[in-house]
Amino acid sequence: MYEKINEDLKVAMKEKDTFKLSVLRMLKSALQLEQISKKHELDDNEVSTVLKKQVKIRKDSLAEYEKYGKTDSVKQLEDEIKNIEIPEIVQPTLSIAFSDDGKTNSEKADSTRAVIDIALGRGGDQAIIKMDGRYEFFGGRTQEVEKRTKVKARMVSHALKELIQASDNVIIMGHMNGDMDSIGSSMGVYRLSKTLGKEAKIINETTGIGLEKFLETAKKTEEYADCFITRQEAGSKIKPNTLLVVTDTNKKNYVEAPELLEQISKIVVIDHHRRSTDYIENAILTFHEVYASSASELVTEILEYSQADIKLTQLEIEALYAGIMLDTKNFTFKTGVRTFEAAAYLRKCGVDIIKVKKWFQSDLETYQTISNIVSKSEIINGNIAISIYDQADENANIIAAKAADELLTIGGITASFVLGKIDDKVYISGRSIGDINVQIILEKLGGGGHITLAGAQLENISLEDAKQELINRINEYFFENEN
Repeated sequence: MYEKINEDLKVAMKEKDTFKLSVLRMLKSALQLEQISKKHELDDNEVSTVLKKQVKIRKDSLAEYEKYGKTDSVKQLEDEIKNIEIPEIVQPTLSIAFSDDGKTNSEKADSTRAVIDIALGRGGDQAIIKMDGRYEFFGGRTQEVEKRTKVKARMVSHALKELIQASDNVIIMGHMNGDMDSIGSSMGVYRLSKTLGKEAKIINETTGIGLEKFLETAKKTEEYADCFITRQEAGSKIKPNTLLVVTDTNKKNYVEAPELLEQISKIVVIDHHRRSTDYIENAILTFHEVYASSASELVTEILEYSQADIKLTQLEIEALYAGIMLDTKNFTFKTGVRTFEAAAYLRKCGVDIIKVKKWFQSDLETYQTISNIVSKSEIINGNIAISIYDQADENANIIAAKAADELLTIGGITASFVLGKIDDKVYISGRSIGDINVQIILEKLGGGGHITLAGAQLENISLEDAKQELINRINEYFFENEN
C-alpha cells in the first residue's frame, strides 16, 4: 500500500495535479509518523487504519463547517475525502479438496472443483475429502472474518432486480421451522418484487413462538392478507417463467417446499450459512456470504443498493431488523461493520426497536420452562453444558434454542447444547462463545450452521440416545483438536 501511494505521488507530479499531490503528501506524512510511533514497518491493516482515521477526521470536521456555513472549507474536505483511497484488505485462505467421484479424469476434476467450492463456501482454511458420496471435513475451526465488498452487493442487487422484472411472478421461501431471519429476509424480497410490479408470495407454515407475534400482526394487516401461502398452495402459483427465491438456507432438503426446486428452473439463493454438502446447485444467482450475520442483512443491502424506489412498510423494516437481531443475539455474535451499516439503514427507515424487542419477549410460562431446562443441565469437559427438554411440545425446537442461549450467560460455560423432541425428531441447538466450534460438532450428526450457532435433527431416536451420540461427537471433536 505504501508503494501505491508513492506511485500515485509520481503520477500526480507528472500530471501537475497540485491538489491531489498535497493530499498524498499529507497521507504519507501521517503514515511516517505512525511508523515512528509503532517503531516497526506498518503492515497493510495498519496502513488502512491510518487512512480510515484521516477520512474520519475530515468527516468530523465537515459537520462543524456545515454548521457555520463555511462552504469553501466543506468543498475542500469533500474533495480530500474523495482522493483518499482505502483499498479492501482481503485475507487469504488455503483449502484442499479431494474426490474419487467420476469414472474419467475429467469427471473427477469436475467433482473436485465442486468440493473446493464447498470448502470456500464454508469459509476456507480447510480440507475436504469426498469418497463414496460421503464427505470428511478437516480444519475450518477458525472464526470467519469479513471479506465482503459493496461492489458484489451492488452487482447482486442489480442482477436480482433484472431477474424479477423478467419473471411472471415470484415465490419466496425460507427454511423449515422458519425464524425471524428467514421471514424477515423473505419480506424484504417480497417488497422488492411488489415495487417492481410483480405478484409475490411467501411460503410459510410456521406458527412457533419465535414468529407467533409477528405473524399475528402481519395477517391482520390488509397489505399481507394473502401474502403467506402453504407449500400445497405454492404448486398452483407456478407459471412458465416463475422466479423462486430461497432465503436463509442453501440446503435442498431444508427448504419449506423441496419439490419446488425441481419444478421451477429460475432459482435465486440468498444465504449466510456455511455451504452444506446438499446445497442447491442449479441456482442462476447466488448471494452466499458466510461472513454476513444474517440473510436479513444481505437482503437489506440488496434493497439499499437496488436503485428502485422502494418504500418499505413499518412491518417489513421491523422484520428485517428482527432477523438481524435474532442471528446476532442482539448484536453480540457474528457482528461486522456491514451488520451495523445495515442496521443503521433500517434505523434511518424508521424501525421501532422497542417493538421489535417485544416480539422476542417470553411469557412467564416459557421463561419458567427455560429456567427449568437450565437448572437440569450437566457439565462435560469442564465448560460444556448439555440439557434435555423432555416435554411433549410442538415448539420444543424453539424452546431448546432459547435455553441454549440462556446457558451461555452462565460464567465458565463456553458452549451449550439443548435437545428437544417433536414427534419422531430430536432437535439439537448448539451455541458457543467462539472457543468451541459447535458447527463442526453438529455436522457430525448431519447438522450445520456457524461456529457459534448451529443445529441438527435426528430421526427415530430417543432423547437419551441422541444425547449420548452428541457426547460422543463432542469427545471426537476434542480428540481431533489434540492430534
